[in-house]
Amino acid sequence: MRVHEKRRDILNHVATFVEQKKTIGFVPTMGALHKGHLALVERALKENQKVIVSIFVNPTQFNTTEDLVNYPRTLDSDIELLSELSKEIIVFVPTPKEVYGDKMSSVTYNFGGLENEMEGKYRPDHFDGVGTVLKHFFNIVTPNKAYFGEKDFQQLQIVKKLVEIEKMSVQIIGCPIYREKSGLALSSRNKRLDQKQLNEAPLIYSILKQAKKDFGTKSVTTLSKWVSEQFKNNDELRLEYFEIAKVSDLKSVKRKQKNTKYRAFIAVFAGKIRLIDNIALN
Repeated sequence: MRVHEKRRDILNHVATFVEQKKTIGFVPTMGALHKGHLALVERALKENQKVIVSIFVNPTQFNTTEDLVNYPRTLDSDIELLSELSKEIIVFVPTPKEVYGDKMSSVTYNFGGLENEMEGKYRPDHFDGVGTVLKHFFNIVTPNKAYFGEKDFQQLQIVKKLVEIEKMSVQIIGCPIYREKSGLALSSRNKRLDQKQLNEAPLIYSILKQAKKDFGTKSVTTLSKWVSEQFKNNDELRLEYFEIAKVSDLKSVKRKQKNTKYRAFIAVFAGKIRLIDNIALN
């Protein structure tokens, strides 16, 4: 398995694929790989002749230095996991300078308002960082298809908008959320949870499932109040937000409308560790 650290090396490798007219699948990650990431890579392997996986903890999308510093980094085990899937995977592990050059900064994007909802309210400029780094990666890798998990559903919609804005030809593929048997959505941040937090964290998905069940008979306001109540006496979990939003524009709603698709979105703190999840409601 080839691992590239330099932009010029991955560009040369990609150039051979393009010359050979090979289709390229791309899975961008920040490392600390888990079964959810591997499911994305497996799908990319099935649908493309060549697959590139990036492992890069992107500084411009973090809102606190503490979160950036504490983000889990497990490069050796990440590479081992990927090699067990296929020796043909190309891994790109750049430094910030290889991605951004001498000036590490984000482009300010207008994603049509998608960036102002939910995560955008609580993580200012986060999606500018996401959009900027992905533009760099898409230009370097020139993939035919790129794969993203639906756990970050808002990010998935943002990336689709980015491709539209930048007029890129890459097809963005959303993949189902991969969960533990307990229902907890897999996340690299789960590795930072202690045992008590791990025991309580499945409550997040249980609440989402109940909200989905009750969505047809209860109002948005009633559901939101009920969700808030579930966290009031929980010593391990603290609710940051619960919102029901239209899939089309991710705008939060107070009243349901006919012929409209909705999703429920949630963000919860377990200590200092922030967990997000979502579920389709109809």
